[in-house]
Amino acid sequence: MTFVNRARGVASSLAFILTTLTAFGSVANADNSQVAQIKTVTGQAEIVRNSARTVARVGDPLYEKDTIETGPDGSIGITFIDNTVMSSGPDSEIVLEDYKFNSSNFKGSMLADMNRGTVSMISGDIARSSPGAMKVKTPTAILGVRGTRFVIEVKDNR
Repeated sequence: MTFVNRARGVASSLAFILTTLTAFGSVANADNSQVAQIKTVTGQAEIVRNSARTVARVGDPLYEKDTIETGPDGSIGITFIDNTVMSSGPDSEIVLEDYKFNSSNFKGSMLADMNRGTVSMISGDIARSSPGAMKVKTPTAILGVRGTRFVIEVKDNR
């Protein structure tokens, strides 16, 4: 009986540990969920994540808080998980400041912080289901997107 009770205790402890680790892993993954993917890249383009720079490549995932930077000859095309399409031209810097999307009800929010350059966007499910929930912040204004196509150019004042 003692062996059986000890085995049950160990099994119960292992089950608790696995459940805790699984729950912790789910929370960690939710915070670092992919929000977009790079579809096209030409010229110089980089992703800045946690102060580390990497060359942007087709197929690379993008996450909330990532910064996308293009050089003088660079451009990049990105598709978000809500089907928003964003293209950025030369000498651009855009921070994916905030991005939330629930695929079960198509609700969410997006805030892109555009510091310089050009961006063209075709809004996806977020703007269609929650008009005004998609925003682009520039040095002079915050633009609310209501299910449309648009282009923004921000001059570099450096």
